[in-house]
Formats: sequence, structure tokens, C-alpha cells
Amino acid sequence: MQLHRSFTPAVCVLATAVLSACHDPDPARPWLGAVSEVASPAGPGSRYPHLAAAADGVVMSWLEPADGDGFALRQATWRPQAWSPATTVASGTDWFVNWADFPSVVPLTPGTWAAHWLVRKPGSAYAYDVHTALSTDAGATWSAPFSPHDDGTLTEHGFVSLFAADGRPTAAWLDGRRTSGGHDHDVADAGAMTLRSGPIDGRARDQPGGSEIDPRTCDCCQTDSATTEEGTVLVYRDRSADEVRDIALVRLHGGRWSKPTPVHADGWRVDACPVNGPAVAALGRTVVVAWFTAPDVPRVRIAFSDDAGRSFAPPQEVASGGVTGRVDVVLLEDGRAVVSWLQGGDAGASIRAQPFRRDGAAGAEITVAASSVQRSSGFPQMVRAGDGLLFAWTDSTAPQQVRTAFARLQ
Repeated sequence: MQLHRSFTPAVCVLATAVLSACHDPDPARPWLGAVSEVASPAGPGSRYPHLAAAADGVVMSWLEPADGDGFALRQATWRPQAWSPATTVASGTDWFVNWADFPSVVPLTPGTWAAHWLVRKPGSAYAYDVHTALSTDAGATWSAPFSPHDDGTLTEHGFVSLFAADGRPTAAWLDGRRTSGGHDHDVADAGAMTLRSGPIDGRARDQPGGSEIDPRTCDCCQTDSATTEEGTVLVYRDRSADEVRDIALVRLHGGRWSKPTPVHADGWRVDACPVNGPAVAALGRTVVVAWFTAPDVPRVRIAFSDDAGRSFAPPQEVASGGVTGRVDVVLLEDGRAVVSWLQGGDAGASIRAQPFRRDGAAGAEITVAASSVQRSSGFPQMVRAGDGLLFAWTDSTAPQQVRTAFARLQ
């Protein structure tokens, strides 16, 4: 993610030529210092963190048990080397809590923040709506909840990306209004999951229920967004009529979404959702996408674009074989893109990270932390924080808790 993974002031928007000029000729040179765990603001039972860069630090949000059998969306801000005390954004006993479809708090501008979470609808185990709220005082107080969709169907709505579009807080989400309401929607006569987008500022909406971006998408893979100098880009896992589920990108410009552009034709044909969405980051007109695919064996790949996402260079192989995916990506000012992913193994799993340039690896693969391939471990997070990288993940060993770590870039 870029806007909500790396809050980008104008001074960081560098031309491609400048980025290329910073090439480090020695890929063996250490690129990251020691990864040191830092005290987490999340309490016992916490899970599923989300990291989002802000103007003066990094915002982490997560779920934490509350109100007996309920949950709370909590947040804290990282300012050099320490977390602020945690505060509560919202809570409820009717929330849909899922390891892959988790809430977020995203700074959109220095003052305006957006948050989202999911609320169950009675009548179906997999019927839930997106709820959003806005803060105009950098997370100190929050508005009443507001849903970007109004279809009222007993279907899934989730896998949200939050961003600012033409100055308006906006959400994009997977919308199941055309489905039968079952999970995975792989029944032949079921309608398809769609990708939709709409404003979440509470003002009169241009198109009630949001505008449709893609009429047929994969059902439960995360979406992600980034901001280029030409507008917002959004990535997601598409779904063809013959069940090819490769990664696609759309661009928002002048209030309209472009037609989907394949990031790469992996040709991964699979009859059910892999629950493994892409990640995107951007600086200027440079866009980088990381994703998981398995047309033959499980793979993590990365691809660069120099034209704001209109086209992509052939992908580079990050890792293959025992990879589980669950990727994230950060684009640095010197042109390096750091990819993180979950790697399985005989002794368990670990969170890995490695930097890449347009012409290949820019440093060695490193291990961030031990983890698990179990669903309860969620999706590890990574974001640029000052002179380093900040990591967050769910430690699923008892007692379950969100953990965080920091390492300085070299």
C-alpha cells in the first residue's frame, strides 16, 4: 500500500531517472539493520494489525476482545521508537471478525483519518456490511458510522481499501450483492463478486451504493491502493469466466476508473479463492506490485511500472516453493522495493523480507520474525517509518497478541 502504507510528502516524489541514479552496485551490501521487537500497544487477545503511515508517524490498528463476546477496533501511533497509548475507535458485539478480512485506520491527510470494520447481518453466516467512520482531528474523535453501500442484501461486503480521491475520503470494496450469499461463490449458477468504490464522507453520493469497477472478481482476496502523481491505483485479484485468477490494476483519473490492466498473465486457474491478495506502493509515476500466485508451484512475484500503472515490466521471482504469500510491499525513495511474505518450513513459518530493483534483487533475504501458516496468524504488515521499516504481526501462540518490531534501513 502506498497512501495508507507510506504518507508521501511532495519532496519524496522523485522522477524515475533520479531513482535509477541511486542504484547500489553491490547487492550483497547489508540493507537492513537488526530487527528489534518493540513493546506493542495491543493487549492480550489482540489480532490482525494494520499499519498506515501518517504525516508524523505510523498508525497501527487492530482488533481486541471487548464487552464480553464483542470486539473493539483499537489504534495507536508510532512516533520515533515508541507507541502512544492505545485508544478505541469503535466496538460492538455483532462484528464479523475474520483473519483475512480485517479492519483498518488510515490517515488520508494530516487531519482527516478514515476507519472501517465489518458488521454481521442476521440471517446468514457470511452476510456482513462495511461500516466506516471519519475523524477530522487525527483520530481523537470519530463520526457516527456510515456504510458506502446500500444494497441491503444478505451477502458479503469487505476487503476494503481506504484512500483520498480528488480530496474526498473514498472506499473500494468487494461487493457480493449479485451472489447467492454463500461463501466462495463457486456454485455455477451463483452471481459473481464485484469490485465497487464510493465516497465515505457522508455527503450526497454521486452514485448510490458506489460505482462498479469490475463485474467479476475473486471473492476473498484483499484489495490495496496507492497514490501516484496521476491519481489513485487499486490492485485486486481478478476472476475470468474460466476461473483464471490473476492480479489486475485499475487507475482513477478525472473521477473515472480505467479498464482493468493485468499486472502479469500468470494464468493461474483455480476453482476457489486463494485468500491471498496483492500489495501495491507508488512514488511519482513509479508503481510496484507484489503478489502470490501458483500456476505450477506457489510463488511470490514483484513487478515495476514506470507509467503510473498503465503497463508493467516482466515480473521478478521473489520466492517459490514453500511460500504461503500474505505479501506486503514498500517503495523507497532510492528506487528499491522491499517485499515481505510468509514462508513455510519444516520447523514452522517465518516472516521474510527482501529488497528489489527493476533489474533484480538488491539485497539478501532476511527473516523478520517467527510465525505460523495457521489462519490465526493473519497477514503480516510492513511500512516505512522514518529511517527504517516497522513490522506488525499476530503471534498466534497463547496468549495471542499483536507484536511489532523495527529495523533501520542501511
